[in-house]
Amino acid sequence: MDLISNIQQWLADHPVSTAIIKYLVWVVLVFLLIKWVRQLVKKNLPDNSLKYKAQKAIEVIGYFLIILITISYFTGNINDFGLAIGLLTAGITITLQELILSIAGSFYIFFVRVYKPGDRIELNGIKGDVIDIDSIYTTMMEIGEWVSSDNYSGRIVKISNAFVFKGPVYNYSLDFPFVWDEFDLPIRYGSDMELAKQIVISVAQEKLSEYVKDSIAGWKDVVNKYYIEDAQVDPTLAITITDNWIQFNLRYIVDYKKRRMTKHLLNEEIGRRILATDGKVTLASSTFEIVRIPTLEVNQDKSIEK
Repeated sequence: MDLISNIQQWLADHPVSTAIIKYLVWVVLVFLLIKWVRQLVKKNLPDNSLKYKAQKAIEVIGYFLIILITISYFTGNINDFGLAIGLLTAGITITLQELILSIAGSFYIFFVRVYKPGDRIELNGIKGDVIDIDSIYTTMMEIGEWVSSDNYSGRIVKISNAFVFKGPVYNYSLDFPFVWDEFDLPIRYGSDMELAKQIVISVAQEKLSEYVKDSIAGWKDVVNKYYIEDAQVDPTLAITITDNWIQFNLRYIVDYKKRRMTKHLLNEEIGRRILATDGKVTLASSTFEIVRIPTLEVNQDKSIEK
């Protein structure tokens, strides 16, 4: 009983310390409540997408409760919310501006739907698939760097959410999960041009018909939503005459996650059909034409004794 009495007396003699202790207790209780509710949601929601969104919503609500508790303790009146936020911001803007911008960026990403988990984006010069978004960082599985095309490098990258305010955000899958790709094919002069065009176009139509069909409806939605011109989603072939060969440029639409494999399938099938033409169509390679061979003079010294 003496211990309890001493604690009560100490709390009565130190009202400021008492208020701080009560504040910290409330904050700890809120964090424990957030953790418990998140675990409860994780166990009972079967859908991964809904589970992820629910956990993030609980986290945001928890931070909001902590802000309200902080204001009520240090201002004494929740009606002073605007004034308290202004004073608090003025005091910590310089030291915590990056943190504040990151938290603001998380709200911006969530409400404006700049990107979401599962999207492929490029942010601050880093390209990858978004695997998590929290209140401060966006976590991505990196693509590229020392590996070619759209393959994972194996590195997991955390980028501050503040970067959504500092530069462009490239989203490969928002509204329209397709991209345009192209490659060049050198055809030797003297080849059957009509047969070559027929081979390239027929292979493109066969291999890309599914992407073209799926992209038509999606592109119409993009045209209706944004101020943008209509575009050609069918494969197109452009021919350019160069010094060494006739260059075929095939442009086509493809799922953003299957760009590398699709290019491989197109090249493989086109190459196979060109070989089957028995020389009517031939792929070109770099050639060099020797215009003039310089004259060489050889002087023989006859004074050499035999």
